[in-house]
Amino acid sequence: MKAMILEGVVPLDGSSGPLRLVDLPMPKPGPDEVLIRVHACGVCHTEIDEIEGRTPPSLLPVILGHQVIGEVAECGTGVTGISPGSRRGVAWIYSACGSCALCRGGFENLCRNFRATGRDAHGGYAEYMVAPAAFTYKIPDVFSDAGAAPLLCAGSIGYRSLKLSGLKNGSVLGLTGFGASAHLVLRLARFLYPRSPVFVFARSRSEQDFARMLGAEWAGDTDALSPEPCDVVIDTTPAWKPVLFALERLRPGGRLIINAIRKEAADSVLMAGINFEHHLWMEKEIKSVANITRADVREFLEIAVSMPLKPDVQLYTLEEANQALLDIKHSRIRGAKVLQI
Repeated sequence: MKAMILEGVVPLDGSSGPLRLVDLPMPKPGPDEVLIRVHACGVCHTEIDEIEGRTPPSLLPVILGHQVIGEVAECGTGVTGISPGSRRGVAWIYSACGSCALCRGGFENLCRNFRATGRDAHGGYAEYMVAPAAFTYKIPDVFSDAGAAPLLCAGSIGYRSLKLSGLKNGSVLGLTGFGASAHLVLRLARFLYPRSPVFVFARSRSEQDFARMLGAEWAGDTDALSPEPCDVVIDTTPAWKPVLFALERLRPGGRLIINAIRKEAADSVLMAGINFEHHLWMEKEIKSVANITRADVREFLEIAVSMPLKPDVQLYTLEEANQALLDIKHSRIRGAKVLQI
């Protein structure tokens, strides 16, 4: 099979990219696993964090990709309820132990033995991949392969962000950054909380225009003043500057949700300027989002069907994976980027 592999942690710069196209032996499913013929795989900023070492892969070389849609080609022994030929998806959560207190309490995303697809096990930047059957998802027929792929991370982690935010219908939601996840959060919020105004903070004029087109009541620069303070702000950026300005835009008692697996160091010095009275006082809260659970994915897919939610996608071939990553790195973003395999 063909696959794009990452052989080492490197800066993502230049024009060629770090992934190399290779031919690999076809993987075989073990007990309780399925072999998936990959049709589409979303491209995520988390892959840049893996490539650049902020959340480094636990094995190298590794096949990246954790928003995978495909067809079951073969089932390993012990797999029940899944048939060859059925369409399944694989998300960021590749596996968890299932027996620790966190897993038993519904927080398998926080399990110490959490394994991530495309980081701790080979992912979907390939023609085939193997995954634990219990950590795959039936994909509703209403979605195309390319349209379903971003739902498994950008959409599902956005849904978890909204759940953690405690947003109520009529409260003001702010989104800082407007890439793959935020554009789905905006649509989801408009559906679940129709009386809640959504304000978007984005540095790109094209992203601001895109946000208004999708229903944002207001869109402005990262440091712009919104029409009124926000009850909740969800940050989906890799930078620290939006965190400081988001805290300023919160009303008393407001909550900032940081939806990022890692933050880049380039502007971290700005956090030295945080002022307790100005940024944190008046019972403001900061909460991070760590991974997703299988329940998040299943619940979100049900909601996405009822909307129905159709992501804006830009398609690339498998061989163009480096270009897709570079486009995200350099903020050439509109909607979600998907490899069509």
